[in-house]
Amino acid sequence: MNLFKNLYQYRELLKTNVQKEIRGKYKGSFLGILWSFVNPLLMVLVYSLVFSFVIRMDDEKSYVLFLIVAIIPWNFFTSCLTSGTNCIWINGGIIKKVYFPREVLPVSVVTAGLINFCISLIIVFIFLLFGGIGFSIQILWLPLFAILQYLFTLGLMFLFSSINVYVRDVEYIVNFVVTLLFYGTPILYKTTMFPESVRWILYLNPMTHFIESYRDILYYQVAPNFSSILYLIGVVIISLILGYTVFRKLEKGFAEEV
Repeated sequence: MNLFKNLYQYRELLKTNVQKEIRGKYKGSFLGILWSFVNPLLMVLVYSLVFSFVIRMDDEKSYVLFLIVAIIPWNFFTSCLTSGTNCIWINGGIIKKVYFPREVLPVSVVTAGLINFCISLIIVFIFLLFGGIGFSIQILWLPLFAILQYLFTLGLMFLFSSINVYVRDVEYIVNFVVTLLFYGTPILYKTTMFPESVRWILYLNPMTHFIESYRDILYYQVAPNFSSILYLIGVVIISLILGYTVFRKLEKGFAEEV
């Protein structure tokens, strides 16, 4: 409850920080926020050109659509982790001078990421519309998975950003793990390409459930797997409790360490 109370009391600061995160990400660039569209499009272009010859999925309607539905939420996840793990450290000067709830910093990063994600979804909708797939009633599930992904990422941000203040290697470890995790998540391929005996390993990864759920509701236009929803709810609860507990314990020494 303290978290919600603090965020409400400092809501103007949170709003300002979110705006700063969004503007700062594209500060000095010619295209500005248009990079929210250009970056995933370039990624889809590269991966579709390269992997369409490596991974044969003739049963799919369009490999480009198959990719873009997965890459947009993946970008949301990775951009928050790679830029936000350092959010406490880089704001050390402010932390030493002014009191404010330290939770505002990771929450600002993930909230800005969610806004960019919502903007980037316009690309997905355009591709679905002009790619001949269109929309179905299943799109109503989209807000649920966006919120679950937001909360899951926020829990990780609390954890990694607080530990990174004391162990600077965390930032580099997270970047390395995220790169590896890309190939351990069914973005370029389907989980059914693996034997059932080893497929369970992929499903230990929460992002596998997120990506498959987004594909179900947007690409295949079927209801998401109920067991995936339950799994993600459990993972979100664990992520938030663990992340925020560690954050609260470690935040007492932020001013001395940054």
